[in-house]
Amino acid sequence: MAGASLLTLLDDIATILDDVAAMSKIAARKTAGVLGDDLALNAQQVTGVSAERELPVVWAVALGSFKNKCILVPAAMLISAFIPWAVTPLLMFGGLFLCYEGFEKIYHSYSASKHQLAEEVAPQLDDNIDLQEYEKNKVKGAIRTDFVLSAEIIAITLGIVAEKSLSTQFFTLSFIAIIMTIGVYGLVAGIVKLDDAGLYLSQRPGEGAWARFKRRFGFMLLSSAPYLMKTLSVVGTIAMFMVGGGILTHGWHWIGEKISLAAAWVAGFDFVGPVVAFITPSILNALFGVVAGAIALLLMQVVNKLKSDKTAS
Repeated sequence: MAGASLLTLLDDIATILDDVAAMSKIAARKTAGVLGDDLALNAQQVTGVSAERELPVVWAVALGSFKNKCILVPAAMLISAFIPWAVTPLLMFGGLFLCYEGFEKIYHSYSASKHQLAEEVAPQLDDNIDLQEYEKNKVKGAIRTDFVLSAEIIAITLGIVAEKSLSTQFFTLSFIAIIMTIGVYGLVAGIVKLDDAGLYLSQRPGEGAWARFKRRFGFMLLSSAPYLMKTLSVVGTIAMFMVGGGILTHGWHWIGEKISLAAAWVAGFDFVGPVVAFITPSILNALFGVVAGAIALLLMQVVNKLKSDKTAS
């Protein structure tokens, strides 16, 4: 009897593991786009810190991301079990927050004068306390952004495993959360240290074709690293609008349908290639995200002004 019970238990465990593996493969494919946006956003978020502090900052954000997942996984299961209708509104709030943050960056970059920027940067260079505060704010901002993107990844995965048992849901969500976090922040760490790798290779001694190739490759990495980080900064901001706008249009089905119709209309032209037809929905989602971010920023400024006027009176 004990042997039969043990075999039954092992069979149940094997079945669960098979389900988790199958569901994880599907979830990984479904969340691949969000993973790319997550990578671009987080690499952009940790730029601007000193070279010796880059890896500690990435590690701090990665720990914050794991904490986010520890909150999101059980929260997602509880919400799915008791108030499934709340998943979409919560995701939409997170999408609006991403659009707001993206537009706020654009707004401040165009509204700040050179004199104001010099005054803001100078204390950070001269005062170590300000540098620590700057780094702390970078980490906080990255963790906030990660929370929204992680919530979307968890929500997508939850939708895939919604009909499975609670154990399969839990293990699949946990597996995806761990793998995504390790993958994203491992790549982020590699990206932010590209310049150091290039410097190391460019200074390698030796003669011969292989040694010369390593030095040339190192110089190429060293020279391209700043442009890569600037590109990631731009891509990260665009990704905020694409992800945030996509969440909002998915939540408002009638807008999502209009975007699908517009994409189909564009794809109907003979001169439009498959690539343009494929990216049209993403472009429209990003434009919607820009508008939503602008409205959110305007509303926040009105609320802050009303608060300051009330405080002054």
